[in-house]
Amino acid sequence: MPTPRQFSKKTSTSNMLRLKANAGSPEAPYRVDFILLEHFSMASFTVAMDVLVTANLLRADSFRFTPLSPKGDRVLSDLGLELVASELSAEELKTLDLLIVCGGLRTPLKYPELDRLLADCAAHGMALGGLWNGAWFLGRAGVLDDYGCSIHPEQRASLSERSPQTRITPASFTLDRDRLSAASPNGAMELMLGLVRRLYGDGLAEGVEEILSFSGARYRQVGPGAKKSMSLHLRTIVELMENNLEETLSLDQLAAYSGRSRRQIDRLFQAQLGTSPRRYYMELRITKSRRLLQYSDLSVMEVAVACGFVSVSHFSKCYAAYFGYPPSREQRLGE
Repeated sequence: MPTPRQFSKKTSTSNMLRLKANAGSPEAPYRVDFILLEHFSMASFTVAMDVLVTANLLRADSFRFTPLSPKGDRVLSDLGLELVASELSAEELKTLDLLIVCGGLRTPLKYPELDRLLADCAAHGMALGGLWNGAWFLGRAGVLDDYGCSIHPEQRASLSERSPQTRITPASFTLDRDRLSAASPNGAMELMLGLVRRLYGDGLAEGVEEILSFSGARYRQVGPGAKKSMSLHLRTIVELMENNLEETLSLDQLAAYSGRSRRQIDRLFQAQLGTSPRRYYMELRITKSRRLLQYSDLSVMEVAVACGFVSVSHFSKCYAAYFGYPPSREQRLGE
């Protein structure tokens, strides 16, 4: 079987699911544990976890994670929902890469047992983080000196008094060397995407961001994607393509509908997307076909027709060129 064809940059993130990881990627999973404090922000915690879980879907075993609590019992979130958490263990903590303290608006500023724990973790070079007001506990433990951090506005003044050497920023998240903090659910998403990007590169981070762009709408004002960097003319052409995948448009039709010449269209695609209009259009159709195969009960023939292919054989050949196997071997989750 020949090596699968590579997608161009814009469509590659839409096709990462269950593809083989790059050979140069780190092999050992990155260990992240979350200390859940009473009345922790469920939204901040779940969106942070969502990023890590989605990263594992795109690149298997990128992360391992566990919710912890000081007493190893059920923890009540700010929504009144309980979550079962494991007990903090000194031996377990030795294997961690990152420990994140998850607080919330009504989280009591107590837990003195965290001071020694966080100080010991910092002494061993562990990365530390805080969600919502989690940075307050890091500051009290003395592990935020000379670091920037983000914390919910309600606790900014208190943290400033407790840890005057900490640089408190108004940003929703801060990723400063081995200290990570977020002041809101939106910040938690951006923070974890930043961690994914730092560890595994832009490709995986963009893939996660694209998958979560709809479910993350409540946490962010704008979605991801290359369209933000496209010129108006190119965006118009791309939208024409996206809206005409079953009955595809010729390059002449695209030129006529967009008011640009064929040469101008080709230059726009090469300059901004690094590929040709024809190849980009094909990648859109292949991407749609893969989603239909995975998440519908349509037959291979019906999927081929829905994506503008004149025959099943042509569809199979094009599909195999990108994924290394025919559509008949695709995983079917809708059946």
